[in-house]
Amino acid sequence: MKLVIIEPLGVNDDKLLAMAKDMLPSDIEIVYYNTRATDTEALIERGKDADIIAVSNLPINADVINGCKNLKMLSVAFTGVDHIAMDACRANSVLVSNCAGYSTVAVADLVFGMVIALYRNIIPCNQVVRKSGTKDGLVGFELEGKKFGVIGTGAIGLRVAAIALAFGCEVFAYSRTKKEIPGITYVDMDTLLSTCDIVSLHTPLNPQTRGLIGKDQLALMKPSALLINTSRGPVVDSEALAGALNGGKIAGAGVDVFEMEPPVPESHPLLTAKNVIATPHVAFATKEALEKRAVIVFDNIAKWVKGEPQNVM
Repeated sequence: MKLVIIEPLGVNDDKLLAMAKDMLPSDIEIVYYNTRATDTEALIERGKDADIIAVSNLPINADVINGCKNLKMLSVAFTGVDHIAMDACRANSVLVSNCAGYSTVAVADLVFGMVIALYRNIIPCNQVVRKSGTKDGLVGFELEGKKFGVIGTGAIGLRVAAIALAFGCEVFAYSRTKKEIPGITYVDMDTLLSTCDIVSLHTPLNPQTRGLIGKDQLALMKPSALLINTSRGPVVDSEALAGALNGGKIAGAGVDVFEMEPPVPESHPLLTAKNVIATPHVAFATKEALEKRAVIVFDNIAKWVKGEPQNVM
């Protein structure tokens, strides 16, 4: 049986291969590509003899799935699988597993990094102090007492909610599935948007969530409110968000995800909008999270080999 790790997984090469050898049966041949290839032909060439492919956020289209004739399992080193041609996987009886949970801590950390940076004007403060300036015009806000809204209460959303509670926020949530969590009040989305000082998005990307936050939803938010998106770029209408920021309809935004994977074009409307902190899809990327992710990738494969598949999508 052959495993192809078709792109880097963010862990030191030697450490990654040692993890694979420790966790997988000795009769699995491991081939590792520590560079990314994005064209279909190159990906088919890499995976043509593979029984198993491990992939991170590299788009795997239907042609790649169809071209890898031996493929039986795809171990996705990511929570979402919207970059995978799932229909082609089903048509070819390719099992797909994901790595839910590896980035819960990392993503929640970045949410509050963005919120605090916006509330306390950290970037402008850093700039002005280097020019012999003062705090004039840069007095910020505290988190305590603010109304914090979480849209999507999976593992990441619930951790964000717990941290918000620890900061002394009043926490509201909107989610397809309501949970009985002390301190969290579930409301409809319009109520959440119109009530909260901070709104943090934690939904997957699917037909129901694409464009979830558009012009009409942004119009409900307070002029003093912040929007944080560390989920998926297309959940938010970027043009509408840029318009709301530039028009003073909301006060600021933290954006880690866009309609495309970085590099993001300099012409993107959010990169020139007012009071935006933008990061290059880095919320999940901490040293600890990437190592947790690799463990789950190989554990998913090991369990599948034993006939006990887990984290199946």
